[in-house]
Amino acid sequence: MDGQALTPPRRPWTLRSARTDSRRSPGVGAPTAHPFSWLSHASAARARAGLTRRVTPRAATEHVLDLAGNDYLGLLRHPRVAEAAEAAIRRWGTGAGGSRLVTGDTELHHELERELADHLGTESALVFSSGYTANLAMVTALTAPFPQAGPTASSPLLVCDRHNHASLIDATRLARAAGARVALFEHADPVSAARALEGRADDRAARTLVVSDTVFSVDGDLTDLGALHRAARAAGGALLLDDAHGLGVVGPGGRGALSAAGLLPAPDDVVVSVTLSKALAAQGGAVAGPARVVRHLVETARTFIFDTGLAPASAAAALAALRVLRAEPERAEAVRAHARRLHDELSERGCEVTAPDAAVVSVTAPSPEAAVRWRAACLRAGVRVGCFRPPSVPDGRSRLRLTARATLTEAEVRRAVDVIVAHLPG
Repeated sequence: MDGQALTPPRRPWTLRSARTDSRRSPGVGAPTAHPFSWLSHASAARARAGLTRRVTPRAATEHVLDLAGNDYLGLLRHPRVAEAAEAAIRRWGTGAGGSRLVTGDTELHHELERELADHLGTESALVFSSGYTANLAMVTALTAPFPQAGPTASSPLLVCDRHNHASLIDATRLARAAGARVALFEHADPVSAARALEGRADDRAARTLVVSDTVFSVDGDLTDLGALHRAARAAGGALLLDDAHGLGVVGPGGRGALSAAGLLPAPDDVVVSVTLSKALAAQGGAVAGPARVVRHLVETARTFIFDTGLAPASAAAALAALRVLRAEPERAEAVRAHARRLHDELSERGCEVTAPDAAVVSVTAPSPEAAVRWRAACLRAGVRVGCFRPPSVPDGRSRLRLTARATLTEAEVRRAVDVIVAHLPG
């Protein structure tokens, strides 16, 4: 995702209300084409580039080996998780019923926040309706202008990894539109980040925030958080991290990327977001960090204030899943072991495979079209794999994306490798 990807598009319209001339005769000056006719041309262009996407429903039960989903710990159908969600529906109802500042706040939300903060080693945590809204809140609320800063205060600076997740990129675009400055550094390169931060240590009036995924979703690589934190601290900045693919998978007992980097308890200049929809087999997201950061989000983050709260069933399911993880920490190591085995066996049999630091294993395809055909062939053979193509991949290289799961068996890993290799594009 290059520098232009972070530049907000120009508005093609003014913000003034359009005037209607009531004297104009019906049909005079009417457009000759349908206002959505351009969509057909855009769709055709995507088809020519091999970028057509379709929503395909899956059955509730199916005889397919799933290596495409993000149920890293195998808890999506765990009895304790399902029973907790059911009990929450019976007690609290099917939805939150409003924003958390109105009627959507329950005891479950606070219990989940306390246990998440304890697991992640932070002072506090705040639950959102999704990981996407959590990331939007984390970045935009910490870069938004505030009157006390004064008219001459320096604009906040966001220093971002080029391969950050789309939610962080969108958050950065919003922050930039509100006046923040943006600088990019090379993927997973703390030295490049330090260069982007040079000269910032003397500008203490400016808010400086280094923003990065921990485990990157495309290739599953883990950035050097220790070095990144040192670079941010040297410039007087804070570190904002998205640990969606680290929670429950990396670090001792699946405590996440901060734990893996030896940064627990979390430093007071680090804020981390997580999703509840991957390792914790539920829905929603959270931001964890210093208590004053969480208080600021409650009072200013638009995706918290104006969004309906997370459904109690999802909060209860995530809480139950977190407790299973803490009672069975070996699940985290099992995920990583299966990912390493997928990598080793595919690599030995001639596939170009990324070395996994967490649950994600990426297998390079020769083209978008070949990746789509490869995925379809694997599914016909009974193995579901992910397929990532531009613009979802920041380097422009299409690939199959495999996700390990703690509950995989050796036979299932062997079967998956056999099917993927058997349908390798020629």
